[in-house]
Amino acid sequence: MRRDQGPRRMRREKGDVVRFQPRNWTATVEKVAVIAVMAGCKPEHLPVVLAIAESGVGTGTTNFPSQVALLSGPIVKEIGLNTGCGHLGPGSRVNGPIGRTYQLMALNLGGAIPGVSRMSSHGSPLNNGGVCLGENVDGLPPGWKGLNEEYGFKKDESIALVMTIGNHGGILGHQFSPGGYRAFQKSGHGGMARQLGVKGIPGPHNWLEYLFPKLWSTLEGGFTLIMIPEMAQHLYEIGFKSKDEVYEWIWKKSFEPLKDYRNRSWPDLTTNGWLGRERISGTPWKELSDDYMVPVVNEPFDNCVIVAGGEEEACIQLSGGRGGTAYSIDAWR
Repeated sequence: MRRDQGPRRMRREKGDVVRFQPRNWTATVEKVAVIAVMAGCKPEHLPVVLAIAESGVGTGTTNFPSQVALLSGPIVKEIGLNTGCGHLGPGSRVNGPIGRTYQLMALNLGGAIPGVSRMSSHGSPLNNGGVCLGENVDGLPPGWKGLNEEYGFKKDESIALVMTIGNHGGILGHQFSPGGYRAFQKSGHGGMARQLGVKGIPGPHNWLEYLFPKLWSTLEGGFTLIMIPEMAQHLYEIGFKSKDEVYEWIWKKSFEPLKDYRNRSWPDLTTNGWLGRERISGTPWKELSDDYMVPVVNEPFDNCVIVAGGEEEACIQLSGGRGGTAYSIDAWR
């Protein structure tokens, strides 16, 4: 797989100073612990909160970015993080307090004040209570690595990953009609089967085809897909033997002719006003033909797959892709 930029992991040395964004303030472990208690965290949550604090708890710039704390590794089960039904909603005494801690740190340790130093045009309701989620490692198909392994840690190591989503649209979701997804996968009937040209052909089928490339109609970049274990298993059964293969498929699906790519907003900036060179070919943009194929997603690894959620066939897409740096939770035990 083509991967120019691999996963990022951070190993700080004891005593290293963390600068909290956006004011570059510093804090002590004690201050972080006080905020964690204010948010409702228990003592066993503190290593998680301290790993998240290492990120500097950035809040993004304009538009409507959201911050998500993502946990991977044995810590998910140890602290009872909800990775099943309603894992993104309220009610969990673990997910909720950890998510709130992030936003309280942003306010009290980073000085992120709306209209002063937190300049989101609209802001995001996801940040009101904060969001913390984890992957259901038991729901991963054979050969699919957890996020901890994707970021260079071992399977028995726990990490916290801070992701910024929403600059291009936030949360998008697809809950398929009752029975529609099942009919599509079992007997090849229903609207999904008709759209994808597999009517009457028994499954399993690649349900990702139903999502892409429509998701890039008004935005560019990678996506984070949160899918239930059953849907991940279906991808495995049709040939995706690793997450990397899913990332590669999405990246290849994102290619479009340059004549269409020119009509997008962000490339006007990222191509230096079309005066630079296209990354893959090294050719100046102005010398490329209209039918030259350009990826809307820079790299396969810009995409991310998280297996979590209940039993109803649904997939959530977080715009903005992977991003973020992984921090060790075990270093704070």
